[in-house]
Amino acid sequence: MASRLNPYLSFRDTARAAMEFYQSVFGGTLELNTFGDFGDPTAAGADRIMHGMLETTSGFTLMGADTPDEMTLEAGNNFAVSLSGDDGDELRGYWEKLSEGGEVTMPLERQMWGDEFGMVTDRFGVSWMVNIAGDAA
Repeated sequence: MASRLNPYLSFRDTARAAMEFYQSVFGGTLELNTFGDFGDPTAAGADRIMHGMLETTSGFTLMGADTPDEMTLEAGNNFAVSLSGDDGDELRGYWEKLSEGGEVTMPLERQMWGDEFGMVTDRFGVSWMVNIAGDAA
């Protein structure tokens, strides 16, 4: 898979409704995963969206998730640019360059869903997410 760049929207408890709304606007296929899908399904907030992805027939990709309560969410700053794919060398190169002079908010490392993932705010204040697909199990 080639690397892709797309917006990633953050919500507070409304990601499911928002992503379903965007699907009604743009059409396409919507995939939603909850925090409970990758952790304790009985924990508080387990039904919130950990990751949602809408892919449309027009070639649009829109991602979104609910921000956990312990993380800050401010209207107007509730988005990031997502870089994802399976070319680890390419994506790690982007990560290194974006991190120079920026602030790493989550190190690029293996996550519970099997991918490498990290978050960084670059030196210009733009938030980035980098996800390197893990080996298919």
